Amino acid sequence: MTIIGIAGGTGSGKTTVVRKIAKALPPHCAAVIPLDSYYNDTSDLTPEERKAINFDHPDAFDWKLLTEHIKKLKNGEAIEQPTYSYIESNRQKETIHVEPKPVIIIEGIMTLHYKKLRDMMDLKIFVDTDSDVRLIRNIRRDVVERGRTVDMVLDRYEKVLKPMHEQFIEPTKKFADIIVPQGGENRTGINILKTYIEGIVTEV
Repeated sequence: MTIIGIAGGTGSGKTTVVRKIAKALPPHCAAVIPLDSYYNDTSDLTPEERKAINFDHPDAFDWKLLTEHIKKLKNGEAIEQPTYSYIESNRQKETIHVEPKPVIIIEGIMTLHYKKLRDMMDLKIFVDTDSDVRLIRNIRRDVVERGRTVDMVLDRYEKVLKPMHEQFIEPTKKFADIIVPQGGENRTGINILKTYIEGIVTEV
C-alpha cells in the first residue's frame, strides 16, 4: 500500500490534483481521505461556540482518529470515515465506509503538519498557488457552497486564513517531496506525478 499526502493552502487546487491523479490510476485503485472529514466532534458545544471555531488551526482536527484510521487501512482493515457539515460546524451521524486500497491519498490544508501522520506517508506533496488566486477561489466557493457573503469571506481571509496559512500551512512545504506550483493548472507537474505514482502501483 502506498500512502500519499497532499497539502496546500485553501483554494490552492489540491482537490483538482487529487482528482486527476486518482483518475489516472486503475479503477478502484485509490481511496481518498479528506482531512476536512476529521474536524473535531463539537456536539458538546453551542451553535455560537461552533461558529467561532478556527478551522484553519491544527487544534481543529482530530489527528488521533485520522492516524488510527490510516493505520487500520495499512493493516488491511476497513474504516468508517466521519463526515462533516460546514453549515452546522459539526460532524454528521453518517459515515463513509472505506476499504483498503493499493493507494491511499490524504488531502487537506494541513496534511503534512502532524508528524505521526506524516511519517506514515510514502510520498508527500505540497500544492503551491498564488495567494490572490486562492482568495478568488475561496470567495467563489464559500459564497456558492457555504452561504457566506463576499464581505464575510474577505473578513475571514484577513483575520484567519492569511495568518493561519503563514503560521501553519506554508511551513509544511519543507516536508514535501514534491511541490506542484499553480495547482490543478500545472498539467506538466500533474502528469509527472501521475507517471511516478503509476510506477509505484505497478511495482506493488
